[in-house]
This record gives sequence, C-alpha cells and structure tokens, in this order.
Amino acid sequence: MRQASSNEAVQPPILHLTRPERLDMDALAAGSTPQRLLRDRQTLLHWIQWGTSLGWVLGTLYLVTTQVLDSWTTEYRFLGAITAMVMLVVYQSVGVFRRYCSKTSSALRLSQAWLLVLAGLAAIAFLTQTASEYSRMVVGIWAGVALVGQVIIYMVTQYLSSLWQRRMQVNVPALVVGSGHSARHLAESINRNPFLPDYVAGVVDDPKHAASWQGHKIPVVGALSDLTELVGRMEIDRVYIAMPVERSAEVAQLQRELLERNVDIIWAPDIFALNLLNPCVREIAGVPLISLSESPLSSGGRAFIKSVLDVLIASVVLLAAAPLMLGVAIAIKATSKGPVFFRQQRHGWDGSVFEVWKFRSMYMHDDERVSQATRDDPRITPVGRFIRRTSIDELPQLFNVLNGTMSLVGPRPHAIAHNLEYGAQITAYMVRHRVKPGITGWAQIHGYRGETDTLEKMHQRVRLDLEYINNWSLRLDMWILIRTPFALLCENAY
Repeated sequence: MRQASSNEAVQPPILHLTRPERLDMDALAAGSTPQRLLRDRQTLLHWIQWGTSLGWVLGTLYLVTTQVLDSWTTEYRFLGAITAMVMLVVYQSVGVFRRYCSKTSSALRLSQAWLLVLAGLAAIAFLTQTASEYSRMVVGIWAGVALVGQVIIYMVTQYLSSLWQRRMQVNVPALVVGSGHSARHLAESINRNPFLPDYVAGVVDDPKHAASWQGHKIPVVGALSDLTELVGRMEIDRVYIAMPVERSAEVAQLQRELLERNVDIIWAPDIFALNLLNPCVREIAGVPLISLSESPLSSGGRAFIKSVLDVLIASVVLLAAAPLMLGVAIAIKATSKGPVFFRQQRHGWDGSVFEVWKFRSMYMHDDERVSQATRDDPRITPVGRFIRRTSIDELPQLFNVLNGTMSLVGPRPHAIAHNLEYGAQITAYMVRHRVKPGITGWAQIHGYRGETDTLEKMHQRVRLDLEYINNWSLRLDMWILIRTPFALLCENAY
C-alpha cells in the first residue's frame, strides 16, 4: 500500500496535550474555516490541447490572409482577437477538452464547437455591419483548414497522452462501495477511461444487492462489514462511496472507519433517484452546493450565444418569410371577419405571463373554457386549416423571439387554463417553464404537437420537454431546428 505524501496526511495536526487522548474530529472541523472543495482539475493535457488549437487557428488566419491578400491588416488582427475570445467562451461551455469520450464523439464535439464559434463571429459581423470588410475566400479557406487542423491536433495529442498513460503511469487500485445504476456506471466509467490512473478492483455491496452486479466484469468482493479488512488485504489506495444521500449516516461511519487505513475516500452521492433538473455542483466559501433543480439558461456564455442566435436567425427568417406572411394576412382578412393576429396570454420563462402571437386560424367565437382544436373542428377557417397544418400560423411568434419572451427552441407554451389543469395531474409539469418557451421543441419533432386529447399524450410531451431541459446544449438546439421541417406534417396537427 502506498504511503501518504506530505500533502495527503490523514492524521490530525500534532497538538500539545496534557494526556494521551483521541482528538474530536467533528469538533475540530466545526471550528475551522471550510476549505475550497471544487478544485481546478484541468490537466496539463487540457492546456496543451487548448494552446495548440488556439495557436493553429490564429496561425492559419495569419498565413491564409498574407497568402491571399499579401497583408496582415488591422481588420484581420481584430478578427483574430475576437475569435480567441469567442473560442474561450464556446469551448469552455461545450467542454471540448474536458470530457473523455470516443474519438468520433470527440471529433464531432470539436467540429460543433468550431461551427458555433463561426456562427458567433457571423452574428457579431451582422450586428456590427462589418461583414463586407472581410474576404469570403479568406474566411472560407481559413474556417475549413482551421477545423481540419484542430481535429488532427486533438487526435494526435489524445493518442500521445494515452500512450504516455499506458507506459508511465502507476495504476491506483480502487474499490466502489454501493449498489444501483449510479455505482455501476461509476465503476465501469473509471475502468473504461484510459486517462484516469484508477482501476476498480472490486465492488463492496450488501449481499441482498449483490445480484444486481451479475453479468458485469467487476466482481463483488465483499459486504460493507468487510470493507476495512478488504482495503488492507487488497492493498487498496482509493475508495469511492456511491451511496444515496439518505444513507449519509452510513457514509459518515465508513469515512470514520477508513480514516485509519490511509486511503483516499471519495463520496459520489447517488442523487439520480430524485426528479432532477439540470443538476450540477458548485461551492460558496468552501461549502458544497449540489443543485437539484436549476435552469440551464440562468447565465453563462452558452445562454448568451443562444440568445444571440435566436435574434439572428429570427431576423433572417422574418425577412425571408415577409412576402409569405403578407399573403397569409391578406387571405385571412379577405375570407373571415376579425383581426389578422390571434393573441393569447401564456406562461413563459419562470412562470411569467406573456402574450403569444399567431395568425388567426379560427372564426371569431366565445370560448370561455379555452378548448384545444380538434380534428374537423368547425371553428377553423379554410385558410386556418392550411396554415395550422403547415405551422405557418406560428410564424408571428418570431416577433416573440425578437422581444425576448420566446426562443426558437424550447417547450411549447400552453394556455394558462391548460397549465392549471395539467399542473394538478402531472408531476413536475410546471418545471417546463424553467427555460424560455419555444416555437419548436424536442417534443414536437417526436410527433407530440397539436391536440393532446389524452392525459398520456400530455405526459409524454412533458417528459420530452424535461428531457430537453436536462440535456440542453447549443448542439441539441441546432439538431431540433434541422429536424423541425420534417416534423411539420405530423398527423396530430389540425
């Protein structure tokens, strides 16, 4: 078993005591200032990959500019500086160099991050009206060469790092204590990751849960009561405790027992049995904070980029669709009495009430109950039937996107009366409002649009909305926008 280094000592500091006695660790901890818990885990490989990628991007811009234009002008120096800042925000948000996954997934994530950088640069050029100052040939060549070079550099550095890990790194034997999906996922992920020095030599679990490990390569080596003996006999250096939060008393007991064994003790609390929304871990003044329910768009670079892309894309689509929208407005006004637009109050971000805009698709009528449209609904006009079927009636919601009350992608906003009705029947229904409502969404491209005539249909729509919030990313938004045109002719839309 390895010895603790000078900065890993697990024994309390030597104090001048009048008689031999055991220190009260709880009292000692209570009287001290909490230490910083969320330490910087970015490795040397992270900084090498980030530095070489940024150097390649800026170097390529310089070479392409000087070769094509024979000069390195102020405009392109400014472009290089802005690119570096946008890359820092996007790459950090996407986690390009901080997540281990397959080579294909890594290349795709890097490519998507670079495309987001280019989209951000295009948005800045559009808003500042400086696009005409740059050569399309220079930017096109640079964008392509920079992407290919980044992917190659990333793959080479990953390979060299993996080779170094296999040849030079000393393996750290570890045990995983716990049961359930979270413990299995943790143990298998550790053993699959070549960039971690740990390997899980076995699992410690209660006998009644041992059957859940059948079919897995990692053996169950004993019960909780055997843990301290197993640590010594198997020469274990690190113990991962993957037990749920309700068993925190047992975790504390195990930690006290293992303090004397000179091992690293890591608690991976199993919080995934809860109904989580975008969970994350932070700290304030050394106090760990586990977010169980939090909007992914409260702040940060990704939220800003999403807002910029919303405004940019909505503006472009409005300009392109202006003739169509004018024709629809004339058709509505000519074929039925009433206003061109239908406006209705709905719940938006964090439950705030806003007014959604749509093309009017029904005859004027009194509807105290706010009932959904049904198949062959007599309230729908002939023009309305067409624009509802093709979702053209949703185009005015682009104005909602421009004024910030909606996004291009997000859970569809429902009428307030429907929210009150379904909120009392479906668990976590109102959690849908932790992000901006959208014109299209994850539920819509999976066929859940139009009438929800059964509680099960609404339940599935809510499930997909929560799945979107928990897995939100700019990449997912782009995928939904690409898929939306193919989902417009859904049979449920009428």
